Amino acid sequence: MQSQELERVARQIRRRDLQAVFEAGAGHIGGEMSAIDIMTALYFRVLRIYPDQPRHPERDRFVLSKGHTACALYVTLAKRGFFPEEELSTFLQPGSRLNGHPNCNKVPGVETNTGPLGHGLPVAVGMAKAAKLSGAGYHTYVMTGDGEMQEGSNWEAIMAAAQFALNNLTLIIDHNRFQQGAALADTNDIAPLRPKLEAFGWDVSEIDGNRMSEIVPALEKRSERPHCIVAHTNKGHGISFMQDRVDWHHKVPNREQYEIALAELSESN
Repeated sequence: MQSQELERVARQIRRRDLQAVFEAGAGHIGGEMSAIDIMTALYFRVLRIYPDQPRHPERDRFVLSKGHTACALYVTLAKRGFFPEEELSTFLQPGSRLNGHPNCNKVPGVETNTGPLGHGLPVAVGMAKAAKLSGAGYHTYVMTGDGEMQEGSNWEAIMAAAQFALNNLTLIIDHNRFQQGAALADTNDIAPLRPKLEAFGWDVSEIDGNRMSEIVPALEKRSERPHCIVAHTNKGHGISFMQDRVDWHHKVPNREQYEIALAELSESN
């Protein structure tokens, strides 16, 4: 897919994500909206995947380390054909496999369980190292939140990836500048991120993470070193009253807000 088509698909995913959160009465919609453009580019352009064979050994791997934004991943996986889109209506319902955090034992296309922050990147480093040891050709991508980068386990993984020269690993940091309850700048401000990753021996790209024309080439870039994409995004992207508002980290729109958001995310925009 080219950028214009990817943007159309991303709008569809945002609308379905909004619907799922509204109907479930729970979710992490702000961080989902900031990450959906990147997930769309991955699943509809970049990743080598086999929806009818989700454990195909030659598949590329994607780890959603910021696992609380699972709903966006579920909508993307369903739209890509990993499971029926009708199942999205069961999100967070009793007995549903579409839980608040992704489970690789239940949901096709989920590579590893995530939720506790600071776990996904270390697991992805292990996946990339395993590919090097076995001679496999798959590439591993992992997305973290910027608040999540305050976790020390991530920096241990970053050191290991550089030591092992894991040029088959791409880290995407969803740098939307907000975490639960506060702005990143008001908690443990680790920005700017680029010089820190470069100091640890990584190749770093810095992009607008809500612009397809910048997302795609960054995801497709290959380097001699592990690659980090610092993706500058907007919390609640695409919805005016949510954008860059910390209270929409974990909040559900009422009926009026839902209708406004649906209109703003319409394909005519």
